[in-house]
Amino acid sequence: MVARIAHRHVDVDGVRVFYRESLPERPDAPVLLLLHGFPSASHQFRRLIDVLGTRYRLVAPDYPGFGHTWAPDGFTYSFDRLADVVEGFVDRLGLARFALYLFDFGAPVGFRLASRHPERVAGLVVQNGNAYVEGLSDAAREFIAITPGTPGGERTILDLFTLEATRGQYEGGTADPTLVAPEGWLLDQYFLDQPGRAQAQLALAYDYRSNVAAYPTWQSWLRHHQPPTLIAWGVNDPFFTEAGARAYLRDLPDATLHLFDTGHFALEDHLPDIAPLIADFLDGLRWTDLAPTHPAAPSPVPGAG
Repeated sequence: MVARIAHRHVDVDGVRVFYRESLPERPDAPVLLLLHGFPSASHQFRRLIDVLGTRYRLVAPDYPGFGHTWAPDGFTYSFDRLADVVEGFVDRLGLARFALYLFDFGAPVGFRLASRHPERVAGLVVQNGNAYVEGLSDAAREFIAITPGTPGGERTILDLFTLEATRGQYEGGTADPTLVAPEGWLLDQYFLDQPGRAQAQLALAYDYRSNVAAYPTWQSWLRHHQPPTLIAWGVNDPFFTEAGARAYLRDLPDATLHLFDTGHFALEDHLPDIAPLIADFLDGLRWTDLAPTHPAAPSPVPGAG
């Protein structure tokens, strides 16, 4: 059985946030908040939602500067502001208790949200979402070190927004690139090429150092709260290394770690392996009396798919 999926938008402080969510039959179905990475959007989770959305309420927003979400002129693109919008989105939907799926940019956004509202977080699914210095590859360290004053730095960042680079993020590190559908990276590139998107992504690239500075805070949060955690990691990721996956176990000794012979977008070629792990993990979580509420659904986006 394939999940029913709604495609909607909701206003969050002037940002028109697009999101997709599954519609399970159980009104009290556990909620998994799916936080996407760069250069993608909620569409990266479309197959996962199909597979798990009949049993769980999977909710996947697009951040400002990504996908179908629209932000007004003058919006400040920083990771703090992305987290502000996601926090407002969670409040707007009335999500009182959920597990977090942290992938790539989803880790810095999600850890900010978790630090602000630890009572809402039932558990973490971490998929190539880094929170440790040792998880940064040499290439990632060099990229993060770029500032607006770095000679040639802007060109280096802009080169990451090309079709060749976008495709490489999906297929790089995979054992069999034919398992990666082209629609993902083609759609990512479509959105990257929209007016204003390159400048938004450039601002976020320069701000990425704020995430590295926050690593000790997030690690302290993990040690203190000990959230149940499932780690699924593509070990051939050119940005976030296997050492970053293993580092979580230092602060979360009870976490479960699974390594896969693939790259950054591990769901693309390892969905059949990862989806059952997520289902078992969600089934084992303690869902307290803080059940998610279900306000009247916002209006669908005309023509969205």
